[in-house]
Amino acid sequence: QVQLVESGGGLVQAGGSLRLSCAASDQTFSRYVLGWFRQAPGKEREFVSAISRAGGLTDYADSVKGRFTISRDNAANTVYLQMNNLKPEDTAVYYCGKERRITSKWPLRFESEYDYWGQGTQVTVSS
Repeated sequence: QVQLVESGGGLVQAGGSLRLSCAASDQTFSRYVLGWFRQAPGKEREFVSAISRAGGLTDYADSVKGRFTISRDNAANTVYLQMNNLKPEDTAVYYCGKERRITSKWPLRFESEYDYWGQGTQVTVSS
């Protein structure tokens, strides 16, 4: 069973940066689209970003476009989310997920299209 472990969260002031990492235990990591989602208190989990299997395609929610960058290192079984110019509204628990079933669909923005969520990492942005 695939295990995903997120790290890199923390407390940062508005305008600051953080880099999240998500390490997978699965050696088939490179076969799957990977995504980042976030969940703020009292809100549903929402899509943040996704990256294609080889990393050539990326997709972002409008709220983070131009500030966040997703990347992956298939040799290291790790996906990253570089977050710049953070805003208080970015405060949430951030989760990474693996594509539930290999498909030709792109992009994948729905939570139901992913599985094997990690435990999440807390990002708090103070104003």
